[in-house]
Amino acid sequence: MNILLIIPGNNTTMEIELMEWLPEKSKSTILRVPRGAGLLTSDTISDYIETTLKLCENYRNESFDAVAYGCTAAGFILGPDGDKDVSKRIEDTIGKPVVTTARSMITSLEEINAKSISLLTPYLDDVNIRLKSFLNSANINVSHFDSFYANDVHELAKITSLQVEEKSKKLLEKNVDALFIACSQLPTKSILGKLSKEFNKTVYSSIQVTAKRLINLHH
Repeated sequence: MNILLIIPGNNTTMEIELMEWLPEKSKSTILRVPRGAGLLTSDTISDYIETTLKLCENYRNESFDAVAYGCTAAGFILGPDGDKDVSKRIEDTIGKPVVTTARSMITSLEEINAKSISLLTPYLDDVNIRLKSFLNSANINVSHFDSFYANDVHELAKITSLQVEEKSKKLLEKNVDALFIACSQLPTKSILGKLSKEFNKTVYSSIQVTAKRLINLHH
């Protein structure tokens, strides 16, 4: 599988872990979208999207199998309709099918009929509220929640898989259908199996579900 991966300029996790989830010999080209030190907000999302679309023009009609739009927060801020619109605009520009991380989250949770979940994020309240609303649009309720409340990309980059695992364990509640770890910067590849075994339920992450949708699209 040959993909174009679109990620924020600060993301240091997704390009590594996504390739570990994808089939052997898969290849990726990385499109990094420049951004400041602050996390994305409703005030900055418009300029970020326009920059993304302008950069996508450089990859028009390249020989990719698909495009992965890995900026999770952007999808949540835009909402389901906005995420769908950006996906369509990227697809029209590059000429290849697009998988967004935000939509992959919903699709994967719907496939296991998850109606109530635990949710872990690194975001501040503005994005957390929008993320819960994004989930609610698919009739998925967040019953238990925690966040790292990272103030900027530097704090976000310092979060380790061990810290993610420790916070996740506190969310392994029996009255939910799944645990979801949101954000494609958070390292999760080494801990999902352990958490799922301890939880005895599904544990998903942003990177994992993106890979899952890409594989399904390819087949």
